[in-house]
Amino acid sequence: MEERIIQSQKCINEGASFLADIEPRFEYALNVTGELPLRLSAEGFERLLSAIISQQVSVAAANSIWKRLVKANLNGPRKIMRANDDELRALGLSRQKVRYARALAEARINFKSLRSMSTREVVKTLTQVPGIGVWTAEIYAMFSLGRADVFAAGDLALQESGRLLFELNERPTEKQIRLMAESWSPWRAVAARLLWAYYAYTKKREGVR
Repeated sequence: MEERIIQSQKCINEGASFLADIEPRFEYALNVTGELPLRLSAEGFERLLSAIISQQVSVAAANSIWKRLVKANLNGPRKIMRANDDELRALGLSRQKVRYARALAEARINFKSLRSMSTREVVKTLTQVPGIGVWTAEIYAMFSLGRADVFAAGDLALQESGRLLFELNERPTEKQIRLMAESWSPWRAVAARLLWAYYAYTKKREGVR
């Protein structure tokens, strides 16, 4: 069965309506969050390099490092390979991230070919590169490839939002929330957007108290 691709806000709204119809808690969440964002991003090497840079650092730090890389014209695979370690370290990359960036450049991923692969194949292909885990691969499939039925179950915000919305005693594990998400197919990527939006809503609400 061919996988649905999210291409516009209309797709997001269709998925949201489906989720609200099958789950009253999703209907409630939509009422408090409002329309969900499209959140599509570019494909390719830069998107994955940016994801690697963002690992285990704040958003502000990641943005700062990325700006320095772009300014130094070191955001492409050939340029990464030509740069020496000291140059990359000077821009803010740790030794481990320098290794991951080089591994990504050396992988020579055919990004266009990912479009015709199943999500399972996309995740398998990307996770063969050191520094790219299942979460990063699923996020890439969700936002860069627009896959409608991907759910990044390893995301802590999704797990916590699931606990809050479904009134669970404990935060579900990655395995548990992945099992929960099976019933949200074929719009699991929209369910993820809704849970992220609900997480933001609840945290903002708690901050007001």
